[in-house]
Amino acid sequence: MRHDSVTRLGNSLVQHGPANDRVYLMKLDRADLPGIVDAMHDLGREHGYTKLFAKVPADAADHFARRGFVNEARVPGMRRGEGSACFMSRYLARRRAVPADPERIADVLDVAERKSRKPVVAAPGPAVIRLGPEHAEALAALYGAVFETYPFPITDPGYLREAMDSDVAFFGIPGAIPGNPAGDEGLLAAASAEMDMHWKCAEMTDFATLPTMRGQGAAGRLLAHMEDAVRGRGIRTTYTIARAASYGMNTVFARAGYRYGGTLHNNTQIAGRLESMNVWHRRLAAR
Repeated sequence: MRHDSVTRLGNSLVQHGPANDRVYLMKLDRADLPGIVDAMHDLGREHGYTKLFAKVPADAADHFARRGFVNEARVPGMRRGEGSACFMSRYLARRRAVPADPERIADVLDVAERKSRKPVVAAPGPAVIRLGPEHAEALAALYGAVFETYPFPITDPGYLREAMDSDVAFFGIPGAIPGNPAGDEGLLAAASAEMDMHWKCAEMTDFATLPTMRGQGAAGRLLAHMEDAVRGRGIRTTYTIARAASYGMNTVFARAGYRYGGTLHNNTQIAGRLESMNVWHRRLAAR
């Protein structure tokens, strides 16, 4: 699968391509306002994309709203624990603005809210470890086994090593792979924390658990470990962009004290189809 490319519009960082069929403004440079809004539109029209998507400071949102963007999600305290950030979308095709399964999305949120009221009992199991370059092959194998396709090339060990050299911290649960007659050890589950050291926030993402290990609390243990690790780096707010149709992942974040911030319609291509995504956020308490 050919992944979308990451490039610059002015000084701002964007991702675009046919895989997600969108232009995604990942990091805004304020010097590019207000022209960046029309530049995104022109890029989208040039390639025939159906969505424009932007993660921007709340105090820059009016520039986008005036050009037809709508605010689909908001994360309070995302900017250094003080300023909010908005996830804004403009649809260049009407069909993309309509979720394919709104009833399921609503039910997922309802189930997550109800389960969040129940106390969480820490599940015993193998220890969570910080992953390094030496784990890249095993990590790529895990992601390849779990995801048919993914927005980023996480099945490429080289890409994972490059990510580890930046502000992306990977964590995993090692163990013997079920069904492997050789009894070789690999990774049973993994996730990552993508830290923005300027905004002092981190996206908790790339969760993957082998099918035979699901339902045993691996994602919750990974999340708790990652929160502790990024707190030590001065991160003040954590958030995630979770598949809106996934009962499991939305419940994991709701039970961990995250608050629902909004739904991004038909936003991300996973396993060969565009999926709506829920934004959850949490303010981390200081140590």
